[in-house]
Amino acid sequence: MLRVRPRAEPARLLDDRDRAAALAICDSDPVVNVFVASRIRSLGMEPGRLGAQIWGYAGSDGRLVSLCYAGANLVPVQATADALAAFAERALRQGRRCSSVVGPSEAVAGLWGYLSPHWGPAREVRAAQPLMAVDGPPLVPPDPGVRRVRPDEIEILMPACIAMFTEEVGVSPVSGDGGAAYRARVTELVRSGRAFARIDDGRVIFKAEVGAATSQACQVQGVWVRPDHRGRGLAAPGMAAVVNAARESIAPVVSLYVNDFNAPARAAYLRAGFAEIGEFMSVLF
Repeated sequence: MLRVRPRAEPARLLDDRDRAAALAICDSDPVVNVFVASRIRSLGMEPGRLGAQIWGYAGSDGRLVSLCYAGANLVPVQATADALAAFAERALRQGRRCSSVVGPSEAVAGLWGYLSPHWGPAREVRAAQPLMAVDGPPLVPPDPGVRRVRPDEIEILMPACIAMFTEEVGVSPVSGDGGAAYRARVTELVRSGRAFARIDDGRVIFKAEVGAATSQACQVQGVWVRPDHRGRGLAAPGMAAVVNAARESIAPVVSLYVNDFNAPARAAYLRAGFAEIGEFMSVLF
């Protein structure tokens, strides 16, 4: 077992009785913590419903100060140094069940420092992913062709989603279960009005989805431009259309995080009105 520096208490498994305290922690930074907050608000904290566990770490006064979402992703939330040690010990005791560790770079780097001797080497470590957000109108005119994807267009959207995921993550989302889980997720986003695309002649030219959302903030994911249309300046107007739609009907702040080495994407987001407000880190297995 990993030996860590002494701490007051171990991390404990939370449940719905801790919901208010957990959301208060998330709401201390609603943009950074939108993923975990959205999961708790929509599904609660019982592992059976959530499909994950929420671990909590309490301060010296017994009140929760930090969280860790432990599901397909391992996500620290407002994690103190002592909390990271406690979360690492619980994660090692349980064994790796996640496909990534993701969140604010300082916290993920600290957590991975404990986990890497036992879980490493990772398939890839993306140590610097700028977190970007916009809370006002975009800076460029929106692409009028970008709109919500209709449920009858899922078959048109799916190939673009698979291509984006494979290009971004490095593995196909249809391996393992044949893509059933991924298809269900895409279908859910379409039916909830959170999938956007420009579709010309039955082909997706640009797409993006709002993956996590609360009443305070939302997070865009899956931004993709068809390869033979890249370099034509489509991304910034496309994102402007997504920002307008999301701010009108989903949340007032729109965020995303992007790989630091993806200079074209970062430039497009800046042109659309996003500003860098922080940094994420992802460890991929």
